[in-house]
This record gives sequence, C-alpha cells and structure tokens, in this order.
Amino acid sequence: MKFRPCIDIHNGKVKQIVGDSLSDQDNLAAENFVSCQDAAFFAQLYKKKGLSGGHVIMLNPPSSEYYAETKKQAIQALAAYPNGLQAGGGITPLNAEEFLAAGASHVIVTSYVFEQGTLHYDKLEEMLLAVGKKHLTLDLSCRRRGKDYYIVTDRWQNYTEVKITGDIIRELSEKCDEFLVHAVDVEGKAQGIEEDLAAILGNECKIPVTYAGGVHNFQDLQKLKELGKGKIDVTIGSALDIFGGSMKLEEVVSYLAVE
Repeated sequence: MKFRPCIDIHNGKVKQIVGDSLSDQDNLAAENFVSCQDAAFFAQLYKKKGLSGGHVIMLNPPSSEYYAETKKQAIQALAAYPNGLQAGGGITPLNAEEFLAAGASHVIVTSYVFEQGTLHYDKLEEMLLAVGKKHLTLDLSCRRRGKDYYIVTDRWQNYTEVKITGDIIRELSEKCDEFLVHAVDVEGKAQGIEEDLAAILGNECKIPVTYAGGVHNFQDLQKLKELGKGKIDVTIGSALDIFGGSMKLEEVVSYLAVE
C-alpha cells in the first residue's frame, strides 16, 4: 500500500472540493481548499519527494469557459513531472495522445467508456487501440444506491447501470493497467472511508487500484490497509496539510511505507 498524490483542477485552479457538490451548471462546487500555487508547483513537489503514480484530474468539461485554463494547468503539471502523473477528465481516443505526449504515464477514463449509463465495449476497444493497455487507467468512481455501489460518470453527476462487483472488476482488469476509485459520497468530506467499498476492492482487485474518499486520520489509513489487504493504494486530498488539512504529507508517506 502506498500513497498516490493528487492534483485536482477546477476553474483553472488547484482545489479540493466536496465530490458530490460538483455541478457543470455554472461551474459550481463546494470548496474545501483553493491553492494560491499552480498545478506545476504540486507536480514539482511530488517529483522532489519521489511520489509517483499520482493523478491530475480536470474537473471542468470541455464545454466550460474554464476548460482551457484547467487543461493548461494540467499540461504544465505533466511537463513538470514527466511519466510521474496520470491525467484524467474528458479523455477520449482523439485527445489521449496529447496528454501522453505532454508527460502523462496513463490516461484516466470513465465517461467515454460508460457513456449514457452503459459500458460500451466498442468504446473501450477504441481507447485500447489509441493508447494501449499499459497506458490506460479505468476510473470506477462510484456512489452507493441502496446496498450497492454504481459507477458514476460526467464528473460524478450521473449514475450508470454498472454495479461494482467482482465480475465487472475481473472483466475490466483484462482491459487496463490500473483502476482509480473515488468513493464519491464521502469525497472531500474527511469523515471516514467507505468501508464496504474498500473491502470489495481488497477482495477482488488483482491489478493496481487507488482508493480516494473520506480519509481524515491515520485510523482511516489503518482501516483501509486492513480492508484492502495491503493491496489498495490511497490518495488523500482535503485532509492533507498541503491542502489545508491536518495530516502531514511526510507522516502519511512514512506511515504507509511501513509494512
């Protein structure tokens, strides 16, 4: 289990937001933290500390007036840490190569493949043809509905009909290099992890997977380590000191380095 850094960009700024508050309408989101530093600053920080495999997430759709600045920030971050970060947000076969050429190790995809609530196998094959399995991370970010978790798309605003199960995890493991999973209902709230989801990932994932959402103390990290059987990596946003929280980055990295 290791720490995966993150850079979330919204309206052209590095932010930490409450995940389920994000809305394309009027580019709104409840903000926990807005940085005065740009995305490249955080990329350089992660590079200096040797923290690889992080995620740069663009939280504006291409239709937004802020998209150009958000994308510019992402590209600058990738250039500052070549092959050290992954890029997600509006990725399609048509633009994926641009982000890989800019320095991304992987592109992160949800909405293109799970368009209009359904898993489109033809679109997944198009992504594989465009970038290859070793450069593809599938984002299985999800929200609870009843007792189950369903993948959500379009910046976590729309439910799909695809439920997180062992079968779907095993099937998609053959089509990508990694998974990224935001527990959207607790994302940005720093009130604890989604334990049931962590257990599913720990039991079923055989390829690298990064969990995000709700971590706010070291007890959460220990719980995630146990439920994930040591196989789940973690990213922390609002609770981290570099984003205004109380958990010190150095202590988190040291804690997770201990088996």
